[in-house]
Amino acid sequence: MIKPWKPSVTVAAIIEREGLFLMVEEHTPEGLRLNNPAGHLEPGESPVQACVRETLEETTHLFRPTALLGLYLSRFQRPAADGTVADITYLRFAFCGELGECQPGRTLDTGIVRTLWMSPQELRDSQARHRSPLLLQCLEDYLRGQRYPLELVYPHGSVHALGPA
Repeated sequence: MIKPWKPSVTVAAIIEREGLFLMVEEHTPEGLRLNNPAGHLEPGESPVQACVRETLEETTHLFRPTALLGLYLSRFQRPAADGTVADITYLRFAFCGELGECQPGRTLDTGIVRTLWMSPQELRDSQARHRSPLLLQCLEDYLRGQRYPLELVYPHGSVHALGPA
C-alpha cells in the first residue's frame, strides 16, 4: 500500500532585536541543532495562533506576530525505525513580530536546550547546525524587508469551531 503524500505544516517566528535574532538550540534526531522558535500547527488553531504558542513554549516569552514573512517548502529523507526511508516535507509559515515579556514559572519545551541571540553573520556561518534549510532563507528574506499582511492567511471559522482533535 502506498502511503499518501502529506506535508507537515509548521510555523516559525523570526524575531530580531538590535540586529540579533532569537534562536533556540534543540535536540533533534540529527543531533543538537539551531532553529527559529518553531513547531507544528495543531488542530483547532490558525497559523498565527500556532506561532504564538510555539514561541511561548520554546522561549517562555510572549510573541506578537506583525507580518507574514513568507511560505516556504522543504523536503528531506532520513532512515525510519522500520528500516525504510522517511520522506518528509515541511510547509512553513514564517512570521515576524515583537517579542514580549518572559512568562514567570514557564520552562523551555522538551528538547529545547537554550535560547540565544545570534547575528546574521553567525547564522550564515553556522549552516551545518541549522535544523531547517529554511532558517537562512527566512533570515535573508527578513533582512531584505519582505513582509506580507497577516490577513493573507485566512483561517475559516471551521478551524476553531471543531476545536482540538
